[in-house]
Amino acid sequence: MTTATRSTTLPGAASRTHAAGPPGATVAARPTVLPLLRRHLGTVTGVVIMTVLLWRMGTGVFLDGLQRVDAAALLLGLGIGAVTTVFSAWRWALVARGLRIRLPLGAAVADYYRALFLNAALPGGILGDVHRAVRHGQSEGDVGRGVRAVVLERAAGQTALAVVGAAVLLTVPSPVRADVRHVVPLAALAGAGALAVLLALRMNRAASAPTGGRRVRAVLAEARQGLLSRRNGPGVALSSLVVLAGHVAVFVVAARVAGSGAAVLSLLPPAVLALLAMGVPLNVGGFGPREGVTAWAFGAAGLGAGTGLSTAVVYGVLSFVAALPGAVVLAARWYAGLRTRTAATTEPRRDAAPAPAPGPVADCAPEARYPRSPPAGPAPSVSSEKYAPKESARLARMSFPLSADPREGRPMTPESV
Repeated sequence: MTTATRSTTLPGAASRTHAAGPPGATVAARPTVLPLLRRHLGTVTGVVIMTVLLWRMGTGVFLDGLQRVDAAALLLGLGIGAVTTVFSAWRWALVARGLRIRLPLGAAVADYYRALFLNAALPGGILGDVHRAVRHGQSEGDVGRGVRAVVLERAAGQTALAVVGAAVLLTVPSPVRADVRHVVPLAALAGAGALAVLLALRMNRAASAPTGGRRVRAVLAEARQGLLSRRNGPGVALSSLVVLAGHVAVFVVAARVAGSGAAVLSLLPPAVLALLAMGVPLNVGGFGPREGVTAWAFGAAGLGAGTGLSTAVVYGVLSFVAALPGAVVLAARWYAGLRTRTAATTEPRRDAAPAPAPGPVADCAPEARYPRSPPAGPAPSVSSEKYAPKESARLARMSFPLSADPREGRPMTPESV
């Protein structure tokens, strides 16, 4: 007797097998250059910018900036970085509170240090912010709200930089002041027009889809509660200004270390341009557009493009040193998680039954360990008249079913049975 084996073929499997070719043939992989390039666009752009700068200006300027960094500059950068980090974490905690997310200040400072270190150590410059947004959202059970809190916190800092930077570039003499005076009104009109078009589209979409309208209103309400409410607005504005002043102070320290003797007022426009360039996520550990913009701004202001490149390099070193406490936080969190996992794997389960203790009781037979209950005594007799056997049952047990008791006065007929 032969048993037939049934084979099941998935839909489309025949076409895929035919396209794959005969067995043993090598299938050429699809080109993945463009997706890989898009994924690492920031890193590639930062490498290209730094390559062009080193090719045009030489590696001596870069190395000179590194050699000028001393212990006093590192300590100063570390102290200013601590102030800016604490105020940034406070701003994040305020925004999170406006979105009804619990975030203590101590935990916010530690997570912010870790995010700064990851931003400085990893390509792109924003992976640390993504990490703290997702981790905080997971810890609170709402990843979306945690991400929105970080986005609003970063938006508050960029808004303060844009407002203060526009005021500085419009008032302080600089090579770009004339251009900024022509560009700012056009940019303001373009922004107002784009905002009007966006609001019109949103209103039209909200009218056609009430769910989308409610979602937009919810997002706007969260932004208002997180940034512009009476409870959070003053704190967010104050922290943003302190953080911006700290970044400008680090830039001035970097310019002094690089050998620039220009006045602080003259260094404000290059500092604003460098900070604006740092907001572009096209860098390698922070290096890239900042160096290019700073070199151009110093050269256009007559301060020397080489000095500008050295200033940007020193600023990058000081920023990295200021973020080094984040490495300590990262190592401490990793070690704590490792100890927790180790304790969870080695600790015995509490719900498991304890093993029997060795001794005469454990070594004897199961009957001795678990003695049977004593046998029950004889059941008590029931003397109630209720449970007495009935007369009909006695008649049914008689050997002659057609007989009857003559004392009952009934005829001995079959009906009497």
